[in-house]
Amino acid sequence: MTILVVGTPQNYDEITAKFGVKHQMIHAEDLSDIKEEDFFKAEVVFDFLAHETPESLAFYEQKPEMPVFTHMALSAFGEIAVYAPPIHNPLFGFNGFPTFVNRSVLECTLSDEEDKQVLPQVCENLGTDFQLVDDRVGMVTPRIIFMIINEAYYTVQEGTASKEDIDLGMKLGTNYPYGPFEWCELIGILNVVELLEAIYEDTKEERYKICPLLKKEYLLAMAQN
Repeated sequence: MTILVVGTPQNYDEITAKFGVKHQMIHAEDLSDIKEEDFFKAEVVFDFLAHETPESLAFYEQKPEMPVFTHMALSAFGEIAVYAPPIHNPLFGFNGFPTFVNRSVLECTLSDEEDKQVLPQVCENLGTDFQLVDDRVGMVTPRIIFMIINEAYYTVQEGTASKEDIDLGMKLGTNYPYGPFEWCELIGILNVVELLEAIYEDTKEERYKICPLLKKEYLLAMAQN
């Protein structure tokens, strides 16, 4: 297949790491960067930007049969429906946060129940297993990992353990690929805090309430950007 990736070079590298051995890759940093011949050559799209500007999804109506995956961990189709025009493309959400793309299972949501029948064939063509989850902010895996990161910050704030000890303990004790603080750095603290705020707004559950130490480091990162 020919895969069009719309997003940053890092986004492109992660999709390429997952699919690039078997498929041809095309990269565009935004919709205006897509060459017409590349667009019509593409057979599937991974768009990391459309959740920020849902109205941009109308662009893909030029080729309505083409499946479109858009990074939806920070939002939900139910929330952006008022902004996103109805399109005929099979439209799926996926977890596009750094470190979550190149996994054996592609975490997906549906914008329309009718597309449920299309998803297995698309993923088979891509050569990936998939897991269909509810259309909610944070999906499933980010909710779990980001909550663990938040709890780890509370542990450091309380003086129970250091960041280094927590990272080592989590990797040895749970066989996670990274400790929570390593993972936070790889994902990006801006992404972590933004999603935790969105999940807390959605659920009002205390476990997603941002630790003051995490918020402090987030504000420092914002000031440096």
